[in-house]
Amino acid sequence: MIPRLTQQKLPSSGPAREALREKGQFWTPAWVAEAMVAWCVAGGSDTLFDPAVGGGAFFHAAKAVGQERGRMLRLLGTEIDPEALQQALSSGLSSCDLTGVEIRDFVLQPPSARYQAVVANPPYIRHHRLLQSTKEKLKRFGAELIGESLDGRAGLHIYFLLRAVQLLAPDGRLAFIMPADTCEGIFARTLWRWITTHYCLEAVITFAPDASPFPSVDTNPVIFLIRNAAPKARFHWARCTQAETGDLKTWLDSDFREAPLDHLEIYERETAEGISSGLSRPPAETGNVNMTLSDFARVMRGIATGANEFFFLTRKQAEELNIPETMLLPAVGRTRDVPGEVVTQETLQQLEESGRPTWLFAPDGRDLNLFPDSVREYLLKGLEAGLNQRPLIAQRRPWYRMEARRAPEFLFAYLGRRNARFIRNVASVMPLTGFLCVYPRSNDPAFVEKLWQVLRHPDTVKNLAAVGKSYGSGAIKVEPRALERLPIPDHIIGGADLKPVLQQPTLPGALW
Repeated sequence: MIPRLTQQKLPSSGPAREALREKGQFWTPAWVAEAMVAWCVAGGSDTLFDPAVGGGAFFHAAKAVGQERGRMLRLLGTEIDPEALQQALSSGLSSCDLTGVEIRDFVLQPPSARYQAVVANPPYIRHHRLLQSTKEKLKRFGAELIGESLDGRAGLHIYFLLRAVQLLAPDGRLAFIMPADTCEGIFARTLWRWITTHYCLEAVITFAPDASPFPSVDTNPVIFLIRNAAPKARFHWARCTQAETGDLKTWLDSDFREAPLDHLEIYERETAEGISSGLSRPPAETGNVNMTLSDFARVMRGIATGANEFFFLTRKQAEELNIPETMLLPAVGRTRDVPGEVVTQETLQQLEESGRPTWLFAPDGRDLNLFPDSVREYLLKGLEAGLNQRPLIAQRRPWYRMEARRAPEFLFAYLGRRNARFIRNVASVMPLTGFLCVYPRSNDPAFVEKLWQVLRHPDTVKNLAAVGKSYGSGAIKVEPRALERLPIPDHIIGGADLKPVLQQPTLPGALW
């Protein structure tokens, strides 16, 4: 999540952090805020509008930029949370600085004015934290504006962006800093095709992991610069390689004419290519990729138990409960439980010795009364605890029947801190949802071995950034269908003498 004020430390956990998550309120550093403001007012505006004032980071930045230019900027804005404005006063802003701020819901009860300069770090409230009634109103607004509904996983920040561009005056400028899911989510292409058809995407600024303005926050921030002008076929794309420098401000203050290269990597890109590749990602490499992972394998998510504390057991728990071995499957649940690139029996033994669960309790769908007494008693305890009413478990018939998977040849650790990787499943374990299952399209041992050499190659792993969602500290998350689109470089396929398989093998089937 993206911070919204300067010089304050983000709580790492506990009630304070959770309260911030609920409101989507975090903090923006001055070196970023001033750069964004400088570009917004470089077009000549004497007024700056912030639709999510919060603690006032952009008002502070506007006062600093105005002082540098020898002119005061008129500060306008909206804020839905009055307590946030108290933070703004505590941070050094005066009541006079806030006289142009209205308490209102910017998206659903917008101002009637249009603005020449709009800057914001909109509240990052993900879709599952929104009330259903609010989500429905937001979806209706989006559909009315762009002509089609965005996917329900679009968070509040997406609708802030849509409302803000709608309120841009002719030739007005907008600078928003938002999480990378803005251009990596399932809704992203619909969103950006509409924006770049109706507005001019001037620039996108990203940050190297070591240069992130928010190093302790689990998000990958991206700055979007948009002008209410005729769309262009090309845009500026930049990556900041070092934090707390003046290079970004210099570049934006000059309206892209000065390009300091010490701490900025700057490219000019085709807009269509940027949307296709993902605006948060570097320019796509072309000419050496003709195949993807789907030519060689299928991908499924790991097993979702719905209650790991009940279905994912240690050996000691399984023995004490007297669960028959026929209902236990070796399993791994956390990516950090498999630190290397191979999971073996020795891996499981080490986990057992450290007290980690390694057994999946996998009852079949027989009637409750047909289970052995010990199993029936355990399932009745789960029933008494209300497990059958949990959303995921309630969809199963009966509730205790475990999902079925064939043990995959490969696991994929899909969410990791710079350690997303493929893993050879020598121990034939069942992966839980911390992993994806990768099933080769051929069961031929030679094919499987060649595919393993391809999957573990550094150039293959490097391409994960092209299909994954990016988070803080270089972490990425790759969903099953996205992983199937992973580009496999031609030279790696050729070097392994790996041929695609057109005929699909036996699909991952039942366990029993």
